[in-house]
Amino acid sequence: MQDEPRQALAGIRVVDFSNVRTGAQISQTLADFGADVIHIEIPGGSPLRQEAAWPMWARGKRSIALDLKQDEDLQVALSLARSADVVIETWRPGVADRLGLGYEALAATNPQLVYCSVTGFGRNSPYAEVQGYEGIVSARLGVPYMLESLTDRPGPSFATAAYATYPATQLGLHGILAALMAREDTGLGQWVETTLVQGQTVYDTFNWFARLLALKFNEGFKQATRNEEGVPVGGLSYRLLVALTKDGRWLQFSQTPPRLFRAMMQLFGLEWMFDDPKWKTVPEFETVAQRREYWEMLLNIVRSKTADEWMAEFDKHPDVWGEIFHQGAELLDHPQMHWNRMVAEREDNVLGKVRSPGPIAHLSETPAIIDRPAPAPGAHDTVIRAEAASAVPVPGSRRAGTGAEPSAAPLAGITVVELGTYYAAPYAATLMAELGARVIKLEELGGDPHRHMLPFPEVAGIKVLQGKQSLAVDLASEDGRAIAHRIAAQADVVLQSFRGGAAKKLGLDAETLRAINPDLIYHNAPGYGTDGPYARRPAFAPTICAAAGFADRNAGRSIPTRADLTLEEIKPASLKLFTANASAGNADGLSAATAATGMLMALYARKRGLGAQEVFTSMLSSSAHALSEVLVTYPGAPDAAIADPDSLGLSALYRLYQAGDGKWVFLAAPSERDWARLVSALTHGQDLADDPRFADASSRADHDQALAEVLGQMLASRPAAEWEADLIAKGVACVQVWEGPVEANFIDEGSFGRHSGFVTESRHAFLDEIPRLAPLVKFSRASTVAGEAGLLGEETEIVLRDFGFSDEEIAGYKERGAIMQA
Repeated sequence: MQDEPRQALAGIRVVDFSNVRTGAQISQTLADFGADVIHIEIPGGSPLRQEAAWPMWARGKRSIALDLKQDEDLQVALSLARSADVVIETWRPGVADRLGLGYEALAATNPQLVYCSVTGFGRNSPYAEVQGYEGIVSARLGVPYMLESLTDRPGPSFATAAYATYPATQLGLHGILAALMAREDTGLGQWVETTLVQGQTVYDTFNWFARLLALKFNEGFKQATRNEEGVPVGGLSYRLLVALTKDGRWLQFSQTPPRLFRAMMQLFGLEWMFDDPKWKTVPEFETVAQRREYWEMLLNIVRSKTADEWMAEFDKHPDVWGEIFHQGAELLDHPQMHWNRMVAEREDNVLGKVRSPGPIAHLSETPAIIDRPAPAPGAHDTVIRAEAASAVPVPGSRRAGTGAEPSAAPLAGITVVELGTYYAAPYAATLMAELGARVIKLEELGGDPHRHMLPFPEVAGIKVLQGKQSLAVDLASEDGRAIAHRIAAQADVVLQSFRGGAAKKLGLDAETLRAINPDLIYHNAPGYGTDGPYARRPAFAPTICAAAGFADRNAGRSIPTRADLTLEEIKPASLKLFTANASAGNADGLSAATAATGMLMALYARKRGLGAQEVFTSMLSSSAHALSEVLVTYPGAPDAAIADPDSLGLSALYRLYQAGDGKWVFLAAPSERDWARLVSALTHGQDLADDPRFADASSRADHDQALAEVLGQMLASRPAAEWEADLIAKGVACVQVWEGPVEANFIDEGSFGRHSGFVTESRHAFLDEIPRLAPLVKFSRASTVAGEAGLLGEETEIVLRDFGFSDEEIAGYKERGAIMQA
């Protein structure tokens, strides 16, 4: 009989107290990779059971319904938690302590416990007591104003995609896996904390530093507006062209680097512009008129061919790519998703054929197993109660360790070698550096193009370079390859994100490097894949977002998709699609967070004696997990909630309202408890309570528009700030929507982010003292590292000497041009 595949988390018991998506996707991943997950549901069942994605989010778990306000059930919960390896909770700060389920209480009898808390705003925030709904966090950070142009009405728009929630699940996983690694050495667990606020921060590639430049140099540098007179302003908008084909399909181009932009211009028959006096600055133009003329040229060229005809052109010109904007669950049919084995299909005895995203990562030696169904109500109550009565720890999960306090960073002593450019994979290595890993970036001699994305040298790349050592080397040369091989021979992880085939061509593929270093974890983190039908396509955040369906999730079907649109109809629709696709969040950030989870899972498996292995994640499949609420299908599956036509929110009790001073608030009161608090808090709340249209949840849903009108009239009676203060004081989640850029919430003096402890200080060679995000995961025992970003090639000689290269060798490499001259 064939042996069962080994799993990274076999023998680990997890108790998940959360009944929201954040905790569910954390524990789902742990269950996928072999953990025994016990989900503590509320009486009557978790509200997540009403979601179409429940069969995915709950797969492989056991569950029990407990009323934690009843002593008998609370004792069951306490017993389970005291014998667990990992506990997950998503309550507001202080709730777990009041129940007797806080970290300190549980660790007193279970010192090996890894305890993960994911909240909306964190314990130290001025908003710590506010319910951490995605919409509330998003509004307080200013995300709705990033989508301001999504509709024709003035004001902010609601982001339907759960941009903060999904990366927060990955940050929670980072903390859990890193703490489990530390426990292998010390025998002690610890408290791990992260927030939805920090989840939202993963998307900002360089806006933070654009604002720093604007503040530092006043009039010398300004953050540009996106559109002027209905025409895109910056050249990046044309490199990221959104255009309609002859047969009415929208395409998203991503020709970000100069080489790829020139390839597009050549395919479009516009290469002559580079030598024409009028157009030579393409795609940057000073006047609206010239920008409009150029934009219309591009739009007309794209609509001269059908989507299939363009695909044939792209096959002949592999440096040009326009991804089709997909809708709903179409990503499950994407050829590359199937090639990568990232789509799961299972026949369910109750639901029929269930299709969903597969595992977040492929691990070659300790694969995920995802064929176990979600638990039926009450299916495990009796067995789990019996286990709680015996309170026996899971065999084999405990480690004696040294008993020493794990004060060092969890990844101290781990070396990660980064092969890649831009953000989607490299930021994963940044997250590893924050956990203490030494990250060596093998960087092309001209520098990662990310360094040059702002009109000020080096600054655009600061965030993605923090905590890394830059070794500038020509990897295409024989010398460069030799350098990479000698460093990889002593590394723990290699992370690469080249287009399909590039790593092998350079001699830096998994087979080559793992032959040199069998203990090496090799992580492929491409946009589409390492091979297969789309592997060689240029993959940037907007193209992946379009393929995944983010624009459809945020804008629904409000953007026309017809072959007969006029040019004047195409232009505003193009701008709206651009906004809906990758403004509030992007595939770069969520993919980086997912890739870091894959690396940590493999490192923990190796730590447990399961050996090194090859790992695969992709931007495409990571996006599928972020959109899993619409990517789980089966006969009769409920529809995912979508925003109203005005993009205000999901319902009258979860949406944007304009207050009396013209500013906006976001109100979140979707539960029965929230409704009761809202009714009590409002001056005319009794009128709402007595209105038969709003008597219960079902009636309120039937009369949602009427309820929105009534609440709108009430909220229009007072300024937004007053509503925020009064309703929060009465336990109702309501915040004023932040109007400034999201990064101002953290950078500016006296900002919310600074008050909440999300910001620390760093240095940069060009900017001196600068604020930077503090590490995104907090540990009660272990430390984290907020490193600085160096200049291109700054640590080249330091790294080479550390890896045993002699002065003579280094001089020879310089002379032959293999490494950067000092």
